[in-house]
Amino acid sequence: MVLASTTAPGPTDEVRELVDLSRRFREGDEESFAAAYRRWGGMVHTMAWRTTGDRHTAEDITQQVFFDAWRGRHRYDPQRGDLAAWLAGITRHKAMDALTARTRTTMAVRAALPDGDARPEAARGDSPEAALDRVLVLDALAALPATQREVLCLAFYGGLTHVRISEWTGIPLGTVKSHVRRGLLSLRRSLGGPRGYLEW
Repeated sequence: MVLASTTAPGPTDEVRELVDLSRRFREGDEESFAAAYRRWGGMVHTMAWRTTGDRHTAEDITQQVFFDAWRGRHRYDPQRGDLAAWLAGITRHKAMDALTARTRTTMAVRAALPDGDARPEAARGDSPEAALDRVLVLDALAALPATQREVLCLAFYGGLTHVRISEWTGIPLGTVKSHVRRGLLSLRRSLGGPRGYLEW
């Protein structure tokens, strides 16, 4: 009796699938939009959340990212990078815009308060240094290979175990662990050595 193969798709199959998805997205195939959201919606949301520190803002940013990406899909050039990297770049800009707007609002409120009145405390992680750290990590993540970036986001932003990531993506467990290890080393090199933010 011949048993059906249960081997997970190899890297070649995965790359081919991502290239096809990116091409169909750029061409305006509506099914590819839904597929892209299923594949990278969680990544975009968690990146936005880690940058802004606010889940509601992250939800708004996620919707804006995919809306703007779809509306401006003709600007996406597969030769310059994969679709996930392009979405990560849009996310970074949207998150920075949200942080800038929040900072301006906070400054306006503080300026309107009479001297001696209680000042609203900044939310945890809202200091310029903390915001800069988050943006630097996003930049470093965007520079990683697509699969490595996705695995790291699922592990550290999504809180998934290596086993769950393997089940979710179809990537062999050993390969998932290798992606996490190599990705962290790359991030530490990019950021100039170990940083507390990388401990998540």
